[in-house]
Formats: sequence, structure tokens, C-alpha cells
Amino acid sequence: MAKSYYISRKEKTKEIVYLDYDKITGYDIKPKNSTKYGMIVNKMIIVNPSMIEKLLVKKTQGKLDMFLKKMIYLLESDTDDGDAYREALNDMTRYKNIINYKYRKYLDDKYVNRLNKKVHILEQELKRKILCLDNNNLLKHQMYQAYYNNMYNGYEEEKTTHRSR
Repeated sequence: MAKSYYISRKEKTKEIVYLDYDKITGYDIKPKNSTKYGMIVNKMIIVNPSMIEKLLVKKTQGKLDMFLKKMIYLLESDTDDGDAYREALNDMTRYKNIINYKYRKYLDDKYVNRLNKKVHILEQELKRKILCLDNNNLLKHQMYQAYYNNMYNGYEEEKTTHRSR
């Protein structure tokens, strides 16, 4: 079993207390590895509920803003390829699942419901755009197919009319 340490700012006794991380309930994070002050942190558990909520609200708002910027970029660019929209829809669905299954126990229900409504609106817009692109592609395919069928049928009629004596 790996050694676990607890660092407290209130106590100035400078003694190290060993704790079992499995028994501590809180929000687990793995900070970016940067060696400040000669200390490398691999894992942190935040146990203060207000601090967890502030951290997750900031994190979810940043992610939602990133999705909004991506949506604006996709809607302003006139791409006929639905793959970018499908990828964005998959990311939105994954984000919605993370909110519902991982963050719900730490965040307020009112905030989670409001966030789910925002994500749902973005998902509906992406689905509408994908459906429009699919309908346009289907319509183009049907037009090309009808054009080639008419062209081929006309060729057969010409071929049979010229051979008769």
C-alpha cells in the first residue's frame, strides 16, 4: 500500500500524519504535474463541500463555454460534412453523462437541472443541423440518381429506334 500524507495549514506542529485515502470521502482530482516548492502532487481529495461546488461550477461553466464556441464556429462555417456535427453531439452527450453521474452528488440540484437544460438545447440544435444535412444529402443523391436514370433510359430509346428498318 502506498503511503498517504495529510498536510494541514492550521496546525504548525510540522508532523506528518498518515491517512488511508480509501476512507476519506470527497472529490478526487489529479492536478497537473508541476513542481512548485519542491513538492509533486499526484492526487488530491477535496473534502470541503463548498470548495467542491465552487470548483465544479467553474469547471462545468468553462466546458459549457467551450461547447458554445465550438457550436458557433460550426454553425458559421458552411460545412456540408456532418461528421463534425456528429463529433460535437457525441462530446455533448458524454459531457451530459459526466454531469449527471459524476458531478450530481456534489452540485446543487437546481444548478444541475439548469445545466442539463442548456446542454439539451445545444444537443437539439446539433441534431436539427445533422438532420438538415442528411436530408440535403439524400435529396442530392435522389436528384443525381433520377438524372442518371433518365439519361440512361433516353440512351436505350435512341439505341432501339435507330436500329429498326
